[in-house]
Amino acid sequence: MIKCFSTNSSDLQLAQPARASAKELLVHAFSPVYRVMNGLLIVTVFMIVGLWLSGNGTQAGAFDLARILVPDEARQMVWQNGFGTLDQYQAEAPKAVADKEFANVIYGKGSLAPNRGLMSARQQTVALLVPAVAQAQVKPISHLSDRIPASKIDPQALDSKLMVPIQNQRAVADFFEKKYKLDRAKIEEYVSNTVLIAKEVNIDPVLLLAVISVESNFNPLTKSQAGAEGLMQVMTSIHQDKYALYGGATDAVKPEVNIRVGAYILKYLIATSGSLRNGLKYYVGAANAENDGGYADKVMAERNRLIGLCQPAIQNKLTLNGKDLRS
Repeated sequence: MIKCFSTNSSDLQLAQPARASAKELLVHAFSPVYRVMNGLLIVTVFMIVGLWLSGNGTQAGAFDLARILVPDEARQMVWQNGFGTLDQYQAEAPKAVADKEFANVIYGKGSLAPNRGLMSARQQTVALLVPAVAQAQVKPISHLSDRIPASKIDPQALDSKLMVPIQNQRAVADFFEKKYKLDRAKIEEYVSNTVLIAKEVNIDPVLLLAVISVESNFNPLTKSQAGAEGLMQVMTSIHQDKYALYGGATDAVKPEVNIRVGAYILKYLIATSGSLRNGLKYYVGAANAENDGGYADKVMAERNRLIGLCQPAIQNKLTLNGKDLRS
């Protein structure tokens, strides 16, 4: 029995190297297959990512498979603003995607030409209460506003980003709806147009909303005895050349036109007068007067109220064992 056991042990010891050699031969034989499979996997991943980024709008076949990965809004943001904006998108996505309030906006240098490609237009993705306003076929005024050097603009008049979150736009709409007893749909449209146009002109939307509030109480049909019209109360007769971009003065009271022209004029006056307050003084027509009758103060006060709505409440409370400590 001992001899038999020794013989079996010797056979097993001889079989182990043979099995190891067979395994190595098998791995070596299949290594080209593994390389091919890995290569196919990498190519497939690149194709899916490429289709996701390019998307031809056919809504068919492989393009649909690529779109399953993430929403189209993310693809647009990758192309338009770079991969670095994805972190910001992920932070704001839960609220924005739920509301479906993203609008892709193209600001051309002249007439609307969406097929010119990414390099011929400034593109941004913005959240709006009424995304449909971004689809209106209205010529941008960016080709004029872009001529104004940013260094000439009072920093107070630049975009503070307070109107980027959709909840802030909603809070401002709530405020004006109650203040002026306005139709909810209309005030949301006016707020969305203002946010959109402010990005186009590169000026603070909160400032524009404050000017509209003081000038017209958000009534687009308001007309002064001097001939100022629309939400921004633009002097139509003086600025006919700017309205020529939009077919003439007959459309002067349209919100999407009036706010564009007014925003550009205000930005221009701020740049030429040297400060935000002087720009407001010029805007109200008091350039040669000693004072503006309190106009700048009214606008700045309204602007500060809106800023207060947009900024998170600061709790100036100290607590000890759950009780407030008041000084």
